[in-house]
Amino acid sequence: MKVFGSFLVLAVVAVTLLFSQATGGDSLVEGFKQVEVASVADAIEQLYGQKLYMRHEMRPVFTTKFAGPAVTVVLRKEEHKEGSKASQGMLDAIDAAAPGSVYVMKLEDGGDIAGMGGLMATAMKARGFAGAVVDAAVRDTPQIRKLQFPVFSTGIAPSTSVNHYRFAGVNVPVTCAGVPVNAGDIISADEDGVVVIPRARAAEILKRAEELDNTEHSMIPFIEKFKSIREAVAKFGRI
Repeated sequence: MKVFGSFLVLAVVAVTLLFSQATGGDSLVEGFKQVEVASVADAIEQLYGQKLYMRHEMRPVFTTKFAGPAVTVVLRKEEHKEGSKASQGMLDAIDAAAPGSVYVMKLEDGGDIAGMGGLMATAMKARGFAGAVVDAAVRDTPQIRKLQFPVFSTGIAPSTSVNHYRFAGVNVPVTCAGVPVNAGDIISADEDGVVVIPRARAAEILKRAEELDNTEHSMIPFIEKFKSIREAVAKFGRI
């Protein structure tokens, strides 16, 4: 088990280094931190005809906005008596990830099971994570709010995954709240929800999202001045 754990940590480190090199720094991520998630979702649908925003029940513990490359973690539902040892891989993924990462966690049928709580949130904040997206419940919400560590989840519950789930993989493809996520994809989140930006298409999506943002922000003073949304839509072509 020690050998496997060491291998896992090295593998995660190697992958996150590759992500950093592949993006040419943080310019794309920084760009997505500035645009609205709604514009990103629209951009993806306009460019590719895809809906890559997560289901509406994926909501923040507190109002927040962030973006960063995904580190994906999967827990498989399984009753056992091994305690936290069976979940060690999800903790190793936190300790090995690069600063700025977004922890994307999938629990099989995890709606009423807390995938993370205050301790994991503390570790993620200490490691410099941008945030976490959990396709399951979370707990220790007062601690998470006090930390001001950004977390999205599909619910809140006082339960634990220990002895009910087993770590099943890190940086593997997952489906999170209805959307496929690959390790290294950019996750963008704000009050409107969470959207997944495929890494290979990130530059084109960001450009289009910035255009949509600029158009909408230009429409607001026009509407206020002329008191007509119909005229604004006719002039700017967006709603």
